[in-house]
Parts: sequence; structure tokens; C-alpha cells
Amino acid sequence: MPGVFIDVKVDPSVAKDPELAKKLDEVCAVDIFAQNEDGSLRIVEENLDECVLCDLCIEAAPAGTVEVVKLYES
Repeated sequence: MPGVFIDVKVDPSVAKDPELAKKLDEVCAVDIFAQNEDGSLRIVEENLDECVLCDLCIEAAPAGTVEVVKLYES
């Protein structure tokens, strides 16, 4: 995807948990996360370039289950 400078990786256990998915959806100010009809987490790819690196998603999830990857760093 041209122009995208970050990627978000979410552990499958978090992505399948409707409660955690809702929490991630709520804390993200730029709507990178959304919930599917079954409550699972969906990453809104077209919003990835809006990430402000606030780490609220990382803080909202269990340690080590959400990672914001800066694609511009080697």
C-alpha cells in the first residue's frame, strides 16, 4: 500500500475477543479498529496512515498482543 507508514499487528486471541475488540475500537481516535458483525476485530486498512502513534491501543490490550510497526524504520 503506497503512502502507508505503519502497520498494526493484533494477536488472534485479541482479534476474536468481542470485549477487547470493542475496547480497541473505542480508544482509537483515528478509527483504525472496527468490529465485524460477529464482534471480532477488523483493522480498517484505509485509516492506517492516520495513526498518530499514541499507543492507546497498546495500553488497552494485554501486554504484547498489539503492536504498531513503523514501516519507515529499518
